[in-house]
Amino acid sequence: MGLNEKLLRLSDLEFCYTPGIFVLKGLNLELASGERVGMVGPNGSGKTTLLHLVVGLLKPGAGEIEAFGKPRRSEGDFWEVRARMGLLFQDAEDQLFSPTVVEDVAFGPLNLGKAPSEAMRIASEKLAEVGLPGFEDRITYRLSSGEKRLVSLASVLAMEPDVLLLDEPTSGLDEEAVERVKNILNKLPHAIIAVSHDREFLKQVTDRWLKLERGSLNSVDLN
Repeated sequence: MGLNEKLLRLSDLEFCYTPGIFVLKGLNLELASGERVGMVGPNGSGKTTLLHLVVGLLKPGAGEIEAFGKPRRSEGDFWEVRARMGLLFQDAEDQLFSPTVVEDVAFGPLNLGKAPSEAMRIASEKLAEVGLPGFEDRITYRLSSGEKRLVSLASVLAMEPDVLLLDEPTSGLDEEAVERVKNILNKLPHAIIAVSHDREFLKQVTDRWLKLERGSLNSVDLN
């Protein structure tokens, strides 16, 4: 990817769960390679909805989604997007579905065609990176909420995406784990959109901040 290459462009996006009641209306957003965007907004303002629209889990009522230089409309259009944009769900329970930790983290690389031995190597590497070495054989549902959060992050990083979409990445984490996540993100070259209520965290891992309110995005100063 070239410097300042446009990775994502949302134009006049609209979305309703209930007809006539807009969650998003006239929303515009651009993300370039290497750019780190922090997003804040009231509960229920549509932050999670926006991330799900970006990867095609929801379909807009109007507007245009362009990712990696191509318009994305059909389900097939979003296959490449999901391979290149790693979405960390707000609730780790929505991300983890395999019996063991290593199966969860290796699932993405396997799905991308990696050999099993290579997928397992990547999984172990990413678990160590998030501070969970030796967790490979742990039973997923027995993990603490914070451990599940870190395993979810490892599973996203294992996909080796170009863009990270992080929905409340520090939710359920203690101070030490938050610091670890912060250090991980600050070492990565990825473009990032991070949604969080933790403004101090956003100030340390992102460099442009937006507020989602009344259906649209506007610049905000967190300092």
